[in-house]
Amino acid sequence: MCCRKLEGRVALVTGGARGIGRAICDRLAQEGAVLAIVDIMQDVADATAAEFAKAGVNAAAFAANVALPADADNTVKVVTERFGKIDILVNNAGITRDTLMMRMSEADWDAVIDVNLKGTFNFMKAAMRPMMKNKYGKIVNISSVVGRMGNAGQANYSASKAGVIGLTKTAAKELASRNINVNAVAPGYIQTEMTKNLPEQAKEAFMMVTPLKRPGSPEDVASAVFFFCSPDSDYITGQVINVDGGLLM
Repeated sequence: MCCRKLEGRVALVTGGARGIGRAICDRLAQEGAVLAIVDIMQDVADATAAEFAKAGVNAAAFAANVALPADADNTVKVVTERFGKIDILVNNAGITRDTLMMRMSEADWDAVIDVNLKGTFNFMKAAMRPMMKNKYGKIVNISSVVGRMGNAGQANYSASKAGVIGLTKTAAKELASRNINVNAVAPGYIQTEMTKNLPEQAKEAFMMVTPLKRPGSPEDVASAVFFFCSPDSDYITGQVINVDGGLLM
């Protein structure tokens, strides 16, 4: 039987306790990765890490607000001290505050940009140094198809996810010489706890413009993330994969 592709690799996943982040942790663990599960809610992260530990996975929980540079720096420091290194960083933590631009408050704009874009920057910046020291790294940022096409009612979210793509490409150019790959995954309509609450009309509208005529699953996103974390993508950097059932072509 072939060895698992991430055996011995240490993966830090932000927003890793629930939803898509949890599915990403599941997939990386299946392939042998050690998990550093980062979430803003310590109790939820602890519970998720305990479930992984019960299944025999080397996993630990870390509480952090990704929007705070000090939290990112401290988390990377503590994870490195605990596991000796960070090989993989998945920037998955994100929030929405949807409304039309004319009704959008400054607070809702700032909150989404701070978590989705600045949070990604904070953890990338913090993890770069230990990765550069080890001359190895895989960074995967979770963007969105709306960061490439826009979406009414999501000015803040679309802008943040477009920013993540620009950040990904810039970091890929800066870090390539250090053997660090930086890529992004852009999900479309994925069935999660958050999207379950969408009005039926909104769900039907997504299905009408999705050629595969079904929503994606968190596991679909996790598979793309795993590809970028694995040796199979060693010659790929600065790229964005849409996981969207053909929504954006």
